[in-house]
Amino acid sequence: MTTDSQQTLDRAEPESGELAIHAENILPIIKQWLYSDKEIFLRELISNSTDAITKRKHVSVTRSDVAADGPARVEVLVDAAAGTLTIRDNGIGMTGAEVKQYINQIAFSGAKEFLSQYQVQDEKAQIIGHFGLGFYSAFMVADKVEIHTKSAVDAAAPAVHWTCDGGMSFTMDASPRTEAGTDIVLTLSEDAKDYLNAGTLKTTITKYCNFLPVEIMLEGEVINEQQPLWTKSPTSLKDEDYLAFYRNHFPGHADPILWVHLNVDYPFRLQGILYFPRIEHELSAADGQIQLYCNQVYVSSTSQDLIPKFLTVLQGMIDCPDIPLNVSRSMLQNDPYVRKISNHIAKKVGDRLKAMYNTEREAYEAAWEAIHVFVKFGIMDDDRFADVAKDIVIFKSTNGGYATLDDYLTRNKDKHENVVYYCSDPERQASYLNLFAKQGLEALYLNGQIDSYFISYLERKHHEVKLRSIDAEVNEALLDPDAKAKLVDSENNTTDDRLKELFERHLKGEGDDERPGLEIQIEALRTADVSGLIIEKEEMRRMKEMAAAWKNSGMAFPEMQTFIVNSANPIVQHLVTLADQPGNDEQVKLLTEHLYDLAKVAHKGLEGSEMVTFLERSHKVLSLMMPKT
Repeated sequence: MTTDSQQTLDRAEPESGELAIHAENILPIIKQWLYSDKEIFLRELISNSTDAITKRKHVSVTRSDVAADGPARVEVLVDAAAGTLTIRDNGIGMTGAEVKQYINQIAFSGAKEFLSQYQVQDEKAQIIGHFGLGFYSAFMVADKVEIHTKSAVDAAAPAVHWTCDGGMSFTMDASPRTEAGTDIVLTLSEDAKDYLNAGTLKTTITKYCNFLPVEIMLEGEVINEQQPLWTKSPTSLKDEDYLAFYRNHFPGHADPILWVHLNVDYPFRLQGILYFPRIEHELSAADGQIQLYCNQVYVSSTSQDLIPKFLTVLQGMIDCPDIPLNVSRSMLQNDPYVRKISNHIAKKVGDRLKAMYNTEREAYEAAWEAIHVFVKFGIMDDDRFADVAKDIVIFKSTNGGYATLDDYLTRNKDKHENVVYYCSDPERQASYLNLFAKQGLEALYLNGQIDSYFISYLERKHHEVKLRSIDAEVNEALLDPDAKAKLVDSENNTTDDRLKELFERHLKGEGDDERPGLEIQIEALRTADVSGLIIEKEEMRRMKEMAAAWKNSGMAFPEMQTFIVNSANPIVQHLVTLADQPGNDEQVKLLTEHLYDLAKVAHKGLEGSEMVTFLERSHKVLSLMMPKT
């Protein structure tokens, strides 16, 4: 800018001119493309006003002739009759020369020049934005934009009035303003008159500017909180402080289980609080919301690039002044820096959980059922998180309490080395759980939706360990070798041979009744209460569960099951005697089929025609108890 033009401007003589821009249609582009939501204009203008107040405060420290004027305050004024909205601040203001420099030359970085000149060192009071493209967001909602400004630095310079109607020209003349600071006056367009409504203004301002470090006044009321909880030292806060903050900003939710307070200065600046909500159902993990702030200015609630996928279930706020945003400050750019922040957040969450596991084990176990989903997801999805969290994964045990994988393997080494038995459906597998309990065997509960994937992950990471469902095989500890029947008939067939022949003959079937995937196995269990069990090989069961998880119920799987007949059961033993007596073949067939169905009921239940047949056969079996007439 030339000396002559500066002298002319500082005399506040009327002036008009063309905006110094590099694209002919910059304002229509700003209106239609640059900002994703019109309401962002309030964020930009109030942020600029906050910057102006911050600048005045910094200058007043080094210059005695510049004083901070009263409390740091931004006022939002409505004149419904005139259709105007005014953003007023008592900040540093501008001279006429500065208006030309910072307003007429669009996108000139005023904040960068200011920081360079005054060498602001306080990172906690960084400039939020600057006059530039953010100021021009006003034209999204206004037919005319006016500035009334007076400099706090150059008290002798007259106040300046700048006007632009959204075209390519502006006018500048004298302003009646007498106090240092700036008024931005918007004559709202017809489709933006809703911003004359106090309720709309309050909702929008508190959304974007709730935590700005200055008072924001609307209709004589301070409407923002100013100091977010994350800017305070964790050592100065109590649990109730964190809970009150959560209840205020996430109303309608149950109190969180725990939280992580982020406070990082190096290698980047990062603050925030992440809350672990109470998840009633695994599918509700999608309800999380993490709000992204930049220097306490709200940016977005969609921060997938910054938050690891497995933590999107969380709720809270993070403030990162150094994140690379696009010009509208509404989305993250693709930048390696973002990935570093994401990795750090994952590590901090892992560290918090590990500390809780080590020092608050009872509270950790109480919270586990609610947090296990994203811990397991995080371990499978993020190697860095896995390094921290792999040793704090716990499993509910059938023996009561919780155990890590190592705990379980160590105490069951003598019974079944490197094999982990688990229960995936406590209700359906109740009879198997009962067998395990009677014989003092331990299983782990892996009955969440995510566990079918986590089981495979554990086997990949622990090559020597095999995980087996409690209904996938018969543990040796369930068998009683001394109880096996040793009776031998005239053809040297043992009782076990006879039982196998009987069940295969009556259950294998022929034609439409054939069961080609059914295997019969005779074993003597340590308990005589159970007549039989059905087991299904681990690999087949996992394939079925995976197909169900992917909603691919149309996939056809052959029935590959083994019916374990308990030769220690009195009813089973009686079948041999019954079969040796003439005329009992139909009765033997009835009982073998009924025992098989009882095992199926315990395994997965009966549906449709199977249940009808079972009920009809149950009546026939009961009729055998009736006295013969």
